[in-house]
Amino acid sequence: MIMNFRIFRYDPEKDDEPYYRDYEIEADPKDRILDCLNRIRAEKDPTLSFRMSCGHGVCGSDGMRINGASALACQKLVRDFKENEEVLIEPLQVFRVVKDLIVDLDPFFERYNSIRPYLITKNPVPDKERFQSVEEHRTFEDAIRCILCACCTASCPVNQDKATEAYIGPASLVRAFRYLFDSRDEGSTERIALLDNKDGAWGCQTKWMCTKVCPKEIPVTKEIFEIKKRILESRKGKK
Repeated sequence: MIMNFRIFRYDPEKDDEPYYRDYEIEADPKDRILDCLNRIRAEKDPTLSFRMSCGHGVCGSDGMRINGASALACQKLVRDFKENEEVLIEPLQVFRVVKDLIVDLDPFFERYNSIRPYLITKNPVPDKERFQSVEEHRTFEDAIRCILCACCTASCPVNQDKATEAYIGPASLVRAFRYLFDSRDEGSTERIALLDNKDGAWGCQTKWMCTKVCPKEIPVTKEIFEIKKRILESRKGKK
């Protein structure tokens, strides 16, 4: 089938302003949008730039906007679109464009690192592994699926607002949830202190866009709500 793509192009070193370029290719219904982009780069325009790695929805590197919605190009199939339908491909919102569909994710990972995304322990290291029951693990099992593709953060209306751009974003909060509800973690007091502010958990305005676009179907908004609940419980405990 024939696929028509309208792709955002911008090279800050050469272009004064961003622009769009149209491409037409033949594609199989089972092809992924990522396959189409690779074909465009190989057969039509070798200057087209975008990130990719595993191509199987594991690495999260090929996040971009497809017809206005943040998604992974490796998870969208040609058969999900109509023949000759124009497919609009743009970089993720919020982030500075490095070139074409590649954005600067350094601020994303800076905010992610700010919540101390690792197990905090204070007791001596045990001789064997730190035991955790299956039920305890299930508490944060969904959050582990996060691949840090930044689709949720790019889609969040709060992050898109210049007045609230310091908000750490849903991806960071999902990872905070993962450790805050891990029975082996002993750093909840420190972690809650990092989250209990307007740029942390309380920055979330419950718009649900993060949950809607998550390629791993993580209940992001629900997990942020649970963080807020845990923060309020900790405040009561201090009284």
